[in-house]
Amino acid sequence: MWRQVITRFGNSEDVISDNGTQFADKKFAEFLTGLGIKQKFSSVEHPQTNGQVEATNKVVLLGLKKRLDNKKGAWVNKLASRLASRARLLLKGVEEAVEKDLADEAREIAHLSEIALKQRMALRYNTKVLKREFQQNDLVLRRNDIGLPTQGEGKLAANWEGPYKVKEVIGKGAYKLEKLDGKEVPRT
Repeated sequence: MWRQVITRFGNSEDVISDNGTQFADKKFAEFLTGLGIKQKFSSVEHPQTNGQVEATNKVVLLGLKKRLDNKKGAWVNKLASRLASRARLLLKGVEEAVEKDLADEAREIAHLSEIALKQRMALRYNTKVLKREFQQNDLVLRRNDIGLPTQGEGKLAANWEGPYKVKEVIGKGAYKLEKLDGKEVPRT
């Protein structure tokens, strides 16, 4: 295991194996413990894990048979490269998950950048706006493009309407308006 797996692929946190005598050996367990690797066994109660081990072994054996042809005794030398290709297939799913996480992270960063840009634009715009406070009985004009456009006027409609008189100061730039003849203007 040292020469064929660990020196080529590095240390692992866990090793999952079937209950074969070569894996259940006390010396093998001490070897793994010395490397900081946890040994786990697939049990008879969980046939799906046993099936995974058997399926992996079948793929490895099939790949070895295809590569060796007539040189059946050279399987030991070819095993490591076959295991490496199998590990690459297993890691492909991990790579896809990592790429998805990176895409989600990039999307989140773009969203936060957009919010920050909008806040900077609003701050720049709001510093140039002149705040005006109106008192009761002041005469004011109201923007005409707020709400539904007047029927038939289109682009040539006036931008402002009024004059109106401030009937009541509500606060935070909100006012109740009335026409000069005393009738209240709705939705103000």
